[in-house]
Amino acid sequence: MTEHVTVPVEDMVKWRRHLHENPELSFHEVETARYIYDLLSTFPNLELSTPIENSVVAILKGAKPGKTVALRADIDALPITEEADVAFPSKNPGVMHACGHDTHTAMLLGACKVLTGMQEQIAGTVKFIFQPAEEVPPGGAKFLVEAGVMEDVDLVFGIHIFPMIPVGVVGVRSGSLTAASDIFELTIQGVGSHGSTPELAVDPILIGAEIVTNLNHIVSRNIAALDSAVISIGEFTSGGSANVIPDTARIQGTVRTNDPKTRLYIKQRIEEMIDHITKMYGATYELNYLLGYSAVINDEAATEMVREAAMKVVGEAAIMTPPRMMGGEDFSAYTDVVPGSFFVVGGGTVEEGCGYMNHHPKFKINEGSLAIGAKMEVQLIKDLLMK
Repeated sequence: MTEHVTVPVEDMVKWRRHLHENPELSFHEVETARYIYDLLSTFPNLELSTPIENSVVAILKGAKPGKTVALRADIDALPITEEADVAFPSKNPGVMHACGHDTHTAMLLGACKVLTGMQEQIAGTVKFIFQPAEEVPPGGAKFLVEAGVMEDVDLVFGIHIFPMIPVGVVGVRSGSLTAASDIFELTIQGVGSHGSTPELAVDPILIGAEIVTNLNHIVSRNIAALDSAVISIGEFTSGGSANVIPDTARIQGTVRTNDPKTRLYIKQRIEEMIDHITKMYGATYELNYLLGYSAVINDEAATEMVREAAMKVVGEAAIMTPPRMMGGEDFSAYTDVVPGSFFVVGGGTVEEGCGYMNHHPKFKINEGSLAIGAKMEVQLIKDLLMK
C-alpha cells in the first residue's frame, strides 16, 4: 500500500516552466541561482548559502539531533536550440533545458517546501543542494565537495528524469549506474604542402586517420568482452582546401568505462598509440586528456532505502531496475565521498509525446512526474529522519 504525501504540484509546475523558459548554460547560471535563492528565502526555517558561484545550498535543521541527509538537484541547461512542442519554450536562443534539470530543480523545491513545514518532526538535518554545471567537466559537484559541502553529510540522494518511461515508475539500481566519462583533445602537428607534392609533407590527416582507426581497436582487442567500455571520436577537423595538405589536425573524443582499472588502462593505451603513430610519421602532437566524472556507484544500503521509499510512494509494481548507462553524471563526486543513491523517475511515454531522449532538441516530459520526484524526496526524509 502506498502512503499519501502531499506536494505543491501547481507551484512546482510554475517553477519548472519559469526555469524552462529561462535556461542558462553550465557555469553561467546567474539568474537561475538567484531565482532559486529568492524563492527559498520565502520558505521558513532555512539557512541559505552559496558555497560556490551559482550554487544554492539550503539547510533545514530539525528539532532534534540526528543524521544529515543531502538531496541534490542540478540546475544548468544545454547549448541546444529547442524544438519541443511546449507552450513555454526557451526564451534564450540556442539554450534549452534538454536534460530535465528544470524538473529536478522543481522537484527539490517542492520537497523543500513540504519539509520546511515539518521541522518539528525531523531528528537531524536536511541539506538541499542546487548545483550548477553538471553538464560540463569537471562539473559543479567537484567544486562543492572541495568547498566542504559534504563534510557533515551521512547520506546523499539524487534524481534523474527519463522520457519513454511511464509517469509513476521509479528506477532503482544498486552498484554501478553510470560510467566514468573522460575527454581527450589531440592536436597533430605535421608539415603542410601542395596537394601535388605529398612527399614534401608530413600529412596530419593521414596520421589522424590511422590514430582513429587504431583507437577503435582498443575496446575490441584490449578490453575483456564482459567489461563495458566505449571510445567515440566526436571531432576530426583539418585543412580547408582540396589541393593543400594542411599542417595540423584536431581530434576530440570521449571514453566511457565502468571499472576504474579499465579507465586508467584505456588512457594509457590511447597515449601509447598516439605517441607511436605520430613518431612513426615524423609528426609531433599535443594531447590533453581530462579524467572527467567517475562512475556513479550506488551504495547498497542507501539504494535499499530508495526502494523502500518507492514502495510507499508508487508501490512495488511501479519499481523497475534501470540498465547500467554509459552516460556520465557528476553526482559521482558525491558518492565518491559519501554513501548515496542516484535513482530514476519516469518522465512520460512515447504516446504522450515524450519519445525523445535527454539532450534531444525535442525532449519533453509529462509534468505529472514532478510530483513523483518530490514525493520520493519527502518520503526518504520521513523514513530516515522522522522515525
